[in-house]
Amino acid sequence: MASETATQDGADHPKARTAGYPVEEIAAAWRRERPGTPVSSIGIVTPIWRLAKLLGDDRRRVLSGAGMDPATLDLLSVLRRGGPPYTLTTRELGQRSMITAGAVSQRVARAERDGLVTRRPGEGRPRTVLVELTPAGHHLVESTVDRVLGREAELIEALAPAQQEQLAGLLRVLLQDVQHRLGDDRITQVGED
Repeated sequence: MASETATQDGADHPKARTAGYPVEEIAAAWRRERPGTPVSSIGIVTPIWRLAKLLGDDRRRVLSGAGMDPATLDLLSVLRRGGPPYTLTTRELGQRSMITAGAVSQRVARAERDGLVTRRPGEGRPRTVLVELTPAGHHLVESTVDRVLGREAELIEALAPAQQEQLAGLLRVLLQDVQHRLGDDRITQVGED
């Protein structure tokens, strides 16, 4: 979206407004105030941060309405996606959720207290702990995943299916490259360490 008052060399007029899209206004202001400052990332990083905040807040509201939190959804979803018998070791849970053993232990303890999972020692390996989805956990994750993913599908309806596919591919490339550059392949909830 270009400003209607942009000059021919591409620099924006100091008073130019860009149809109310703050990201473009931020970039234009930096170009005006500090010519030569690299601003190309603003149009990508700032909307990603804003979308992450909006989508994260909305997901928490949907989950709260379902009586669940993001960490519990992640735990139950990993177990459910694993297929029958919906049982994984705590090590597998940590690897698939990309979280520490301590975080797995906390999530499992909370879900077990709520009757959503059970845990038992693994056969033949004394330190192995198996975590299994209970019928209540199975029911909760089934209904919650439909609510969450249905809601998120609504929120991206502004993009045609081909655009969604294109954006997903571009985001995958960007995420993998940024993870590589930062040496960090963890996937966490927005704002978590």
